[in-house]
Amino acid sequence: MLNLHKMWMLFDPRRSLVLAAIAVVVIALVIHFAVLSSPRYCDHLGWCAPTVNAQPGAVAARPPAR
Repeated sequence: MLNLHKMWMLFDPRRSLVLAAIAVVVIALVIHFAVLSSPRYCDHLGWCAPTVNAQPGAVAARPPAR
């Protein structure tokens, strides 16, 4: 535990923290797009699964209230 500070002699702390923050943002975006592309939310948003009777430029129907 006393020699833990030597780890930061190998890695630049600023670069390590910036890369960690970028990685967290990328993982969050991937998870959000994976969830939004699932069938449960795809029909709710109406942008990834068009209905059979959909017309270009038409407003998507809202799901029934719960």
